[in-house]
Amino acid sequence: MRAPDAGFADPRLAVLYDFFDDDRSDLDGYEAIIDEFGARKVIDVGCGTGSLAVRLAARDLEVIGVDPAVASVDVARAKPYADRVTWLKGDATALTGRVDGADLAVMVGNVAQVFVDDVDWSATLGAIHGALRDGGWLVFETRRPEMRAWEHWTTPPTEVVLPDGRRGTDSMTVTEVALPLVTFESTLKLPDETLRSVSTLRFRERAEIEDDLRCHGFKVVEVRDAPDRPGKEWVFFAQVLRE
Repeated sequence: MRAPDAGFADPRLAVLYDFFDDDRSDLDGYEAIIDEFGARKVIDVGCGTGSLAVRLAARDLEVIGVDPAVASVDVARAKPYADRVTWLKGDATALTGRVDGADLAVMVGNVAQVFVDDVDWSATLGAIHGALRDGGWLVFETRRPEMRAWEHWTTPPTEVVLPDGRRGTDSMTVTEVALPLVTFESTLKLPDETLRSVSTLRFRERAEIEDDLRCHGFKVVEVRDAPDRPGKEWVFFAQVLRE
């Protein structure tokens, strides 16, 4: 698997993730989905700093959070209710032999798009399938390529004041568009250091995703519009139906 981006793996940046991404209203939709399916055992694949995992744990759900970025998981472990979550440091294959019988697995935000390599994507889907019970669900979102979201990602340096009082500028630049891959760089300039994180996302077509899911033992039951980004993202609902 590809190593996680510095924004998640560098402790100096991981501790700031929730500060820069403080609007997590998108998680309301995932909580509603979990309630809709009556899930009691949930896997958060690519859990990052654990915002969703701890919310679910606070509701007495059994939650497994898995992420290869150790620095992000360490941030998650310090949050309220984190002691109720089973944290696994690793990619989705860390689930194999350690987690089974889950009702539902989620990949929130850009998680499903970080797997730019077909081998990594295949290994992820296979590991999630093995960790779910028969009839269990995989739910994840992905940006619609035709909406060309990356055209709005470049932002000029913006002044920020960090929680520790340091002042600096934050910016983002799209550095390459070579569809289906888009690469961008985030830069945080501080008085004493400059922190950078380079990310690449893969924009898969809907038919391609549906074929991949079927090849890994999932039945695509429904594809919904993302409630927080209507018209811009798909939300896939895939069910495990073993023979």
